[in-house]
Amino acid sequence: MDDLRSKYLQAISAAADQSALEDLRVQAVGKKGEISLKMRELGKMSPEERQRMGPKLNALKDEINAALAAKKAALTDAALNDRLQAEWLDVTLPGRTRRTGTIHPISQVTEEISAIFADMGFAVAEGPQVESDWYNFDALNIPPEHPARQEHDTFFMSRIEGDNRPPHVLRTHTSPVQIRAMQDQGAPIRVIAPGRVYRCDYDQTHTPMFHQVEGMAIDRDISMANLKWVLEEFCRAFFEVDEVELRFRASHFPFTEPSAEVDLRCNWSDGQLKVGEGDDWMEILGSGMMHPKVLEAGGIDPDRWQGFAFGMGIDRLAMLKYGIPDLRAFFDSDLRWLRHYGFSALDVPTLHGGLSR
Repeated sequence: MDDLRSKYLQAISAAADQSALEDLRVQAVGKKGEISLKMRELGKMSPEERQRMGPKLNALKDEINAALAAKKAALTDAALNDRLQAEWLDVTLPGRTRRTGTIHPISQVTEEISAIFADMGFAVAEGPQVESDWYNFDALNIPPEHPARQEHDTFFMSRIEGDNRPPHVLRTHTSPVQIRAMQDQGAPIRVIAPGRVYRCDYDQTHTPMFHQVEGMAIDRDISMANLKWVLEEFCRAFFEVDEVELRFRASHFPFTEPSAEVDLRCNWSDGQLKVGEGDDWMEILGSGMMHPKVLEAGGIDPDRWQGFAFGMGIDRLAMLKYGIPDLRAFFDSDLRWLRHYGFSALDVPTLHGGLSR
C-alpha cells in the first residue's frame, strides 16, 4: 500500500490536465482500479487480516480521492487564471471611437410637439396605457354600440372567470388622460397628452401600436376661433414655415360637438411635401368643442365652462415632416434606418434654436 500511495500521489501531482487526472482516477479508484481490486480481496482474508487491512485500504482510498479533488481544483483555478489573462482588458486605456446612438424620430417629434405647445401654455399630462372601459369609452361619450368598442378594433384584456369589475383595454387613444387631468386639476386647464395607443390594424399606414397627442383647453370663453388659432400656430411652428392655411370640415366625434376634421393646404411636387402653398389639401387631425357629457365625466360643470379638444398622430406627423414612407419601419429596429432618420442626442428641439436643426 505504501508503494501504491507513493505511485499515485506522485502521478496526481504531475498530472498536466483534467484528462490525465481522470485517467489516474480510473486506474486507482475506478471500478477496476488497483485500489478497488485490493478492496475486493478483503473477502478472501481471514477475519483478523480483514480487520487489520480494511481500515488501511479505506484510508488509502480516501487519501487518493482527496488528492484527486485537490488537483482538480488546482487545474480549474489555473485554467480560469489563464482565461482571465487572455481576456484581460485595461479599462484605463482610451476608448475606441464608436458611432454614437441616435434619437428615434418618434421621440424627436414628440419633443418638438411638446416644445411648441409649452410655448402656448399647455402642460404635458400622462396616464396609464391599460385603461378601464369607462375611461376609454363611457367617459368620452362613446356609446356601447360604437364600432370602436368591438374586439375587431380594440385590444381587450383577458378577465378571470367571476370577475365582475369593468373590463380593461389597451387604450385606443390618449383621450382618457384628458378625463383624468380634468378630475385631478379641474378648470381652467390646458394640457396635451402624448403617448402610445393600440388598435387592431396593420398595413403601410397603420400598426397595432402607434403614437398620438391629444390636447384640450377649458376656460370660460373658449371658442372655435381659439382652436383655429392654436392649430395654425402649431402647424406654422412644427413645419417651420411662415404661413399656413387650414380648412375645417364638419365631421362627427362622440366626444366633441361641433366636430371638425382639419385639412392643411399643401403641394406635393417631385415627391416632396410643401406646406402652406399649392392646391392640395391633406387631413392632419380631428378636433371640436368638448361635449358637455365629457366635461361632466371630468367633474367640470358644462354650464360654467367650455373648451376645445384635438387629436393627431405623432407617427403621421413624423412621416410628413421627415419624408418617411412606411409607418412599419418605425418599429423594425433596423439600425441602418435609425442611423439615417435618427437625430443627435444633443439636438434638443427649441423654438428659438430651431426644432429640427
